[in-house]
Amino acid sequence: MAEHKFGAEDPQGSFSYGSSNGDGEAWNRPRKRNTYAFACTILASMTSILIGYDGGVMSGAAKFIQEDLNVSDVEIEILSGSINVYSLIGSAMAGRTSDYVGRRYTIVIAGAIFFVGALFMGLASNYALLTVGRFVAGIGTGYALMIAPVYSTEVAPASSRGFLTSFPEIFINAGVLLGYISNYGFSYLPLNLGWRFMLGIGAIPSVVLAIGVLAMPESPRWLVMQGRLGEARKVLYRTSESNDEAEDRLADIKEAAGIPPECDEDVVQVVKKQSSGSGVWKELLLHPTPTVRHILIAAVGIQFFQQASGVDTVVLYSPRIFAKAGLKSSEKQLLATVAVGFSKTVCVLVSIFYLDRFGRRPLLLASVGGMVLSLFTLATALLVVDNNPEGDVTWALIVCIVTVLTFVGTFEMGLGPIAWVYSSEIFPLRLRAQGAAIGVAVNRLMSGLNSMTFISLYEAISISGAFYLYASIAFASWVFFFVMLPETQGRTLEDMDVLFGGYHKWRSATKKINHNHGGAVPDSSSNNSTASEALLASEGSSDKRLETP
Repeated sequence: MAEHKFGAEDPQGSFSYGSSNGDGEAWNRPRKRNTYAFACTILASMTSILIGYDGGVMSGAAKFIQEDLNVSDVEIEILSGSINVYSLIGSAMAGRTSDYVGRRYTIVIAGAIFFVGALFMGLASNYALLTVGRFVAGIGTGYALMIAPVYSTEVAPASSRGFLTSFPEIFINAGVLLGYISNYGFSYLPLNLGWRFMLGIGAIPSVVLAIGVLAMPESPRWLVMQGRLGEARKVLYRTSESNDEAEDRLADIKEAAGIPPECDEDVVQVVKKQSSGSGVWKELLLHPTPTVRHILIAAVGIQFFQQASGVDTVVLYSPRIFAKAGLKSSEKQLLATVAVGFSKTVCVLVSIFYLDRFGRRPLLLASVGGMVLSLFTLATALLVVDNNPEGDVTWALIVCIVTVLTFVGTFEMGLGPIAWVYSSEIFPLRLRAQGAAIGVAVNRLMSGLNSMTFISLYEAISISGAFYLYASIAFASWVFFFVMLPETQGRTLEDMDVLFGGYHKWRSATKKINHNHGGAVPDSSSNNSTASEALLASEGSSDKRLETP
């Protein structure tokens, strides 16, 4: 039979070829790791440095701001935590913006907004102007938090999606570490200059990052939603592990966008409703199908628990925590805080390199289990310190420092990056931007509430009581994840819906899918839709294919 050939330029500029003998057998030269997708994800994820930097730098800057501007603890709480509440606005706007102007330009907008906010904060002469800068920077934070993982998810091939989509968390941690180092470095400047340099210097990388993002391609899924199939095909050939996978991904995305398979022109007409996002909020919130409802609960739940367990509180108030534990010197407090940044940055690499090997659930459950133990031990050590205000309890201080490091470390090994990976990969194509925005909004709301109430909370029930509360919430999150979250490793984005809709039946669905694939997790370089459709048909539930009009 006739042999059909196709080619795709690889990221290094050379051409790789595949062929099919007409009987469905194809060969390609597989790539060990797609360096072009890797580079695109790196650029998109670097926007997250700004998010981490802002959170980390405020932990040390807050003390100098309080001394220089003579503001109260409550005002510092509002200043520190309000940016997370403001980011709710940014994340809500980013969903619709990314559907209108594209994922790439939305990242540029995020950098531009953060640039303006950083300038405001660095040049602020009083508390009022400082809050204005925090508001503007918060909008940019919301944009970046929502769009970086969505872009990474849509560009990455399924086999390395967990690895690539975890990059925003790496850069958030790198930003936190840079913020801590900035605190220590600029702390030697005069009081009125130190905190302004700490906050204002964040404007410089935002410009560089916004310009660098322009070198990236647009998301292939967004291009298909606009009917620009020719451009989408080019991006998919360069970001897929093989040419076969590129064609399969394109076919799946076309189906999800409501474009007939036979449409193969470079530009096709797409129904306006499907490209503009009209009716998305109704599908998500007012009249969701059982599958969408389960997906929404899973995405909102993982984002809620990521912050409800108190990680941003530890990042923001670690100098105060170490002071309460008995570390009196400001210099030693800042140095211990730098150690927190190193722990976060190093431990996230565990998740990055093993997420696609072990799967989401094992790492997530192990991570949260470690968080529960760390928080409980930290709370107990702080209780000992509280009960010995005049005594020398060096061992308790050491335990406090170690458990803070293990808490942020185990968080970064699983829950930290997996929350962003999971919530951005499970939504159907038409609902992805707004669905991810809802998850980010919940995440930022909880982060803001924790940040703005932590001082008041530990003054009301003691600092040890606050961490016992966080330990209880972390334990509840472990139960939620165990019951509600299916494993998504190796599934294409267009093939997620079969796993959701039955809160207690997803394990049997997974077993059936794996059975159809020969008892193993399906090869991510092949199209998984056949097995999923067979499963759905066998259960009489083919109407659950959400992305098929």
